[in-house]
Amino acid sequence: MDTIDFGPATTTMRGLVAAVTDDQLTWPTPCEKYTVGDLVDHVGGLALAFTAAARKEDLPGAEQGGSGDASRLEPAWRDRIDGSLAGLAEAWRDPAAYEGVAKAGGIEMPGPIAAAVALNEVVVHGWDLATALGRPFEVRDSDVAACMAFAEPFSTPESADQRGDAFGPVVPVPDAAPPLERLLGMMGRHA
Repeated sequence: MDTIDFGPATTTMRGLVAAVTDDQLTWPTPCEKYTVGDLVDHVGGLALAFTAAARKEDLPGAEQGGSGDASRLEPAWRDRIDGSLAGLAEAWRDPAAYEGVAKAGGIEMPGPIAAAVALNEVVVHGWDLATALGRPFEVRDSDVAACMAFAEPFSTPESADQRGDAFGPVVPVPDAAPPLERLLGMMGRHA
């Protein structure tokens, strides 16, 4: 199994998180249920959950899933989340992370699937945060391709019942649209 280099995606996210000002925490995001602060809290939680998944460790409280709640952001949240995102990238550099079963958010899955979920979370929520802040978003083509390979199986009309509430309904996007726009459509986003 090839490992995923989370470094570029987490570096982008780290820059976006560091750029959030306190007055922006209440701003809306493309995630209808989340403000910027809620999304930032979610990112910090998912970084911890998927780091634990890579290391095959239990994370207390992870069985409740990845909710975001800005009220949980302590004064040093920027530094904490920066460190958690760096730890996420480091954890998935280890080939052992891809072996066996990993668990995140109370859900067990094969290691490679957990890696794909984690990358998708970082990439899509990176776009969400950049869009909310009015900042440019940069992502590697290979990361978008990996996320699309993960998302395509549950983005067909036949698989609509498998989407759960983690993603909005698929947004139709022209086949000729850029890959990032197609991925965002699969994730229920209007690019």
